[in-house]
Amino acid sequence: MADKKVRPQVLPLDHITVVSLEHAIAAPFCTRQLADLGARVIKVERPGSGDFARTYDQRARGESSHFVWVNRSKESLALDLKNPEDLAVLQQLIAKADVLVQNLAPGATARMGLDAAVLRARHPRLIVCDISGYGNDGPYRDKKAYDLLIQSETGFLSITGTPEQPSKSGNSIADIAAGMYAYTNILSALILRDKTGEGSHIDVSMLEALGEWMGFPMYYTMDNAAPPPRSAAAHATIYPYGPFAAGDGGTVMLGLQNEREWVQFCDRVLCQPELAQDPRFDSNAKRNEHRQDLQALILANFAKLNTAEVIARLDSASIANARMNSLADLWAHPQLKARQRWTSVASPAGELPALLPPGQQSAFHYRMGPIPQVGQHTQAILQELGIDLKKES
Repeated sequence: MADKKVRPQVLPLDHITVVSLEHAIAAPFCTRQLADLGARVIKVERPGSGDFARTYDQRARGESSHFVWVNRSKESLALDLKNPEDLAVLQQLIAKADVLVQNLAPGATARMGLDAAVLRARHPRLIVCDISGYGNDGPYRDKKAYDLLIQSETGFLSITGTPEQPSKSGNSIADIAAGMYAYTNILSALILRDKTGEGSHIDVSMLEALGEWMGFPMYYTMDNAAPPPRSAAAHATIYPYGPFAAGDGGTVMLGLQNEREWVQFCDRVLCQPELAQDPRFDSNAKRNEHRQDLQALILANFAKLNTAEVIARLDSASIANARMNSLADLWAHPQLKARQRWTSVASPAGELPALLPPGQQSAFHYRMGPIPQVGQHTQAILQELGIDLKKES
């Protein structure tokens, strides 16, 4: 009996070439998603130092935690774009590419003759994606933008933290938002190009990306209404919904969404069924109004239990809950292990663990390629272009 032939894996974007003038997080996060789906991503870096995110820290076994996260499966091409010869190399690459992504300083690509209008006139099928703080026009166009600044401009800081102190997100939420909207816009543009034969220009701003994620608090304050209060890790308007300490020092996050759950919570978790009818607590609005009294009752009850016992009671009552995990707990999370979500990627520091991209696929396996050194692929790419130059990365 003849052996069945094993077909090589086909990835959704393995026919797509992306050139990226990228640094920091927003654009690299976008292009890493494209690389995960098989796109060839050529990352243009400064000779020698490369993307400045390479030196943010050395926490990933000597490599930058930020860089390791968003730069796997890419080729690194070292070019000095102030040098006319190197700029000509970049123009040759773009002529063969499907997508150009850039998040350089405002106006930088225009000064190099690489703005979207010029490139789209030369290459009608090219998709150009600009990622910036505030967009390509408007009064804030030339204003520098970093993640924390956009968190501030969008009002994110005004609703996050404690009543006494606003707090930033613990991760680069504005960069992530912009990177994800750039990614989905590029996918949409590729689908549209299949229908029309034409590329497009995408203008993604961090302000608009995180502004979209602020939709609930914006509508909450419509017509000059008061904003949701900063409530630390608790919900601003639903109670009980937030962190509660157990007797062993652990913290359990729980959330009640409706009156049926409130009755179950009183009966099966607090073992005080009569509390459900207490006039201070018999609706969410009243529970929210009297949250300090209710908090004291819950904490007194949980103080008699350890974390596992609290969670067991909540689970038995079908009350949504979670442990307040540390990052060490996330590394060792049993659900990620059970679903086999961990793999590894090669890097200049050796093999590093990596989470597979969200979304299990039955049709293909995500590409999980190496994290490149600065200029690692320069010579190979130049040879591919027919350029016989002795370049050092």
